[in-house]
Amino acid sequence: MDMQGQRVLHVTQAQAWDALNDPEILKSCIPGCDKFELTEANVYSVGVAIKIGPVSAKFSGKVTLSDIQAPNSYALNFEAQGGVAGFGKGESQVSLHPHAEGCELKYTVHSTVGGKLAQLGQRLIDGAAKSLAEDFFKRFDESLQAKYPQTESTPVTSATEPAASSGSVPSWVWLALLVGAGAVWFLMR
Repeated sequence: MDMQGQRVLHVTQAQAWDALNDPEILKSCIPGCDKFELTEANVYSVGVAIKIGPVSAKFSGKVTLSDIQAPNSYALNFEAQGGVAGFGKGESQVSLHPHAEGCELKYTVHSTVGGKLAQLGQRLIDGAAKSLAEDFFKRFDESLQAKYPQTESTPVTSATEPAASSGSVPSWVWLALLVGAGAVWFLMR
């Protein structure tokens, strides 16, 4: 599955970077994420539980971060196992760019699934992943507005100051989990 997209975020680039590196905000935006632990430098162990109708599955895997260029972009590789449900693996790129209304988040994802998941068909997988991405961004936008409320007299600037991210979870990790969870969700319906 290949997916790409972009979103205008009505906050500064620095604020978006901070939020994308805030595990609490991101965890609240991704359904079913119950584990995200650093196991070695730039490698995280992850767990996502998904229930679709009568089917429940727990996926566990790892995410490896690379090419981190705060506050502009990152890359990641991910892999997850879901037992009899199947597996998923892939890579993602996420970048932030200044925009007149705040900043723009751009992403690309390339992933593959196998096992029972792959039997559902590519169109179904793509549709579910896109739907889940939309749900994530709706929740993420709401979280941004709650954390960084804007008033008519407070214009959004496109500051690009790097934010401290020590011990936090990079946004592309969450995006990869989101896309992977969407693919799994769709395949398990």
